[in-house]
Amino acid sequence: MKTDNKLVGAGLLTAIAASLCCITPVLALIAGTSVLASSFSWLEPFRLYFIGLTILMLSFAWYQKLKPQKQIDCNCETEEKPKFIRSKMFLGIVTTFAIVMLAFPFYSRIFYPKIEKQIILVDKYNIQKAEFTISGMTCASCEEYVDHEVNKLSGIFKSTVSYNSRNAIVEFDNSKTNIAEIEKAINKTGYSVTAKKEK
Repeated sequence: MKTDNKLVGAGLLTAIAASLCCITPVLALIAGTSVLASSFSWLEPFRLYFIGLTILMLSFAWYQKLKPQKQIDCNCETEEKPKFIRSKMFLGIVTTFAIVMLAFPFYSRIFYPKIEKQIILVDKYNIQKAEFTISGMTCASCEEYVDHEVNKLSGIFKSTVSYNSRNAIVEFDNSKTNIAEIEKAINKTGYSVTAKKEK
């Protein structure tokens, strides 16, 4: 029984570890601190291993819980009801929590409020496009955070941030903002602009 609890605990910890790099940008947004955002990005290369360990440990815990128990033919008293921490319901709650944690990068965008703004273009010659190469982004949550911070600036028409391409392409009105301000907004997230160029 103690082994079951250890498996459940380890499965829960690996699920949290697998999602920690994706959760911290949301926590940074809520806390209003940029230092936190990229602090666990070093875990990203191990994410698949953590996911595999989580599935393995929770699967084994379910196997232990559901396998038929050997019946001993005796006149002894029946075992008392197991404690909640050893119940199937507790294991179900932990499994559900693990699934929610592992799926976090796919729904993290709901935590970033959409910035509604009116853009008034005075002169079409003021439209400028720039590409920023960014280091430290590891998942969809990272790109949402960068996109959110860039769109706080006035004069942004469109921004496309990709953690796969490790870049942000921003279209803006250069009479209202500039490349230096956009770079500053990106760096404020805790991720770093390593290169920039006009397009």
